[in-house]
Amino acid sequence: MTEDSARTRTDASAAPAASSVPIWLALLFSVLIGAMYAVQSRVNGELGHQIGDGFTAAVISFGSGLVILSLGLVVFRSGRRGLQLVTRAVRAKTLSWWHLFGGLAGALFVLSQGLVAAPLGIALFTVAVVAGQTVSGVLIDRFGIGPGGRRPLHASKIVGAVLALVAVAWTVSGELGGSDALWLLVLPLVAGIGQGWQQAVNGQVRVTAQSALTATFLNFLTGSVALVLAALVHGVLVGFALDLPGNPWLYTGGLIGCIFIAGAALVVRTTGVLMLGLCIVAGQLLCALALDLLAPTQGHPVGVTTLAGTALALVAVVIAAVRWHRPGHART
Repeated sequence: MTEDSARTRTDASAAPAASSVPIWLALLFSVLIGAMYAVQSRVNGELGHQIGDGFTAAVISFGSGLVILSLGLVVFRSGRRGLQLVTRAVRAKTLSWWHLFGGLAGALFVLSQGLVAAPLGIALFTVAVVAGQTVSGVLIDRFGIGPGGRRPLHASKIVGAVLALVAVAWTVSGELGGSDALWLLVLPLVAGIGQGWQQAVNGQVRVTAQSALTATFLNFLTGSVALVLAALVHGVLVGFALDLPGNPWLYTGGLIGCIFIAGAALVVRTTGVLMLGLCIVAGQLLCALALDLLAPTQGHPVGVTTLAGTALALVAVVIAAVRWHRPGHART
């Protein structure tokens, strides 16, 4: 292969191209990804509550995911080849080094689950994350950080994003009991902002690697390193939590994370970061609401404002998607 042809191939893999995933399927899968976010929040939140240490819970979740993905690299050659392609792209500066650190945002998200999901309740925790995701989705699509490039912000998307924020504010206004609860919301809010950035850079890595496995592995690798360092510092300062619960479902957070991070990296090129985020919002809120209705955490009954805020957030997703499906309109 000549140097020119190799460069052409690299540029083609990095450039935004049409995805083979149908838009309706990508949007539906995005909603399911959101549901998995909520399930993972319940799992990791309960694990952190039972251990009494959200840092340890986060390490267990991310670390177990890293083990699963490492085994995947051993089995699937495409994942190992993807690592080589990413290494070459970083050296050639066709992929920025900071694209490899999406796992830091994932680590913050999982850490927030372990620290504050149980005290806040899954529904309230989720709407705080949603607010951050919505803001970051708008900005990332506007500046073209994702693998699909810059996407125009049509009025329907802007209105949908604003309504999503209104839904969050409405829900929070009825559920907060005091300033302590307000302070707890800061961590999932910041983690939600990081989620949009994580989805964008992981999508870029997947395009370069031509493998969702590679992108997900790198995400879990950087996130695991960051969480282990944070847990060590926390353990030295306040002590290590070594009393682990025996319930096996509490250790499934890593597996769930592998699925939704790989899925998001796969479909973000089709949906764009904002639409992916809004569909994830729908899945998160519906599943979080169902979890809190069917198996509420102690002291966090579902209020009327939570129900109304969830409904409004779903309306926001529909409004944001309207222009997307308009016949004869170019896909954005």
